[in-house]
Amino acid sequence: MNHRGTETQRDGLTQRVIGCGIEVHRELGPGLLESAYEACLCDELGRAGLRFESQKSLPLNYKGRQLDVGYRVDLIVERSLIVELKTVERIEPVHEAQLLTYLKLTDIRRGLLLNFKTAVLRDGIKRMVL
Repeated sequence: MNHRGTETQRDGLTQRVIGCGIEVHRELGPGLLESAYEACLCDELGRAGLRFESQKSLPLNYKGRQLDVGYRVDLIVERSLIVELKTVERIEPVHEAQLLTYLKLTDIRRGLLLNFKTAVLRDGIKRMVL
């Protein structure tokens, strides 16, 4: 498959995950804990037939050794998209830096920040690509 076809598939995956997030936000609204949104988003991803891992530990490779330094990614969907969930007033540079770190540690190129503490989830979405 050519590079363009792969990119189109990944864009489709991103849209599907955003759609699942929007469904969770419509059902629950803002104001809950991040863990509640994560559990419900996992349920939606499963209903959509998407494979995912939640709360995956990310070791740091330091001089050829894998060290557990406490990094945990919220969701990795279809082994090609990292999803970090937030319930904050607004997405800050530190949140973007966190997602960029996870992208670099996993060699995954695409990531999503979903901030559920917004009136409309669309206003709380940040896409990132390495």
